[in-house]
Amino acid sequence: MTAYVIADVKVSDPERYKGYMALSPGAVAAAGGQFVVRGGPHQVLEGDWRPNRLVVVQFPSYEKAQAFYDSVLYRQARDARAGATEFFNMVVVQGADEQ
Repeated sequence: MTAYVIADVKVSDPERYKGYMALSPGAVAAAGGQFVVRGGPHQVLEGDWRPNRLVVVQFPSYEKAQAFYDSVLYRQARDARAGATEFFNMVVVQGADEQ
């Protein structure tokens, strides 16, 4: 039932990004989600992937994760983020408990 939203972000304007960081936790919580990873040190163990800032958010279901992304609260956070990142890659993936 669990689902995860995973983002790889390269922040280009840290001051502007603070607006997104202030708004996104409320959008996550409103959809029943919780941060599992929010930045922090990381190391590539295999492959060519060179992630920048990694974020992982856990949701109780795939539908809740999708609802988070489409919510008014998260749209406001995305608007606040505009122009603050070089890239913002995000995926939603179903947890292993449903496979």
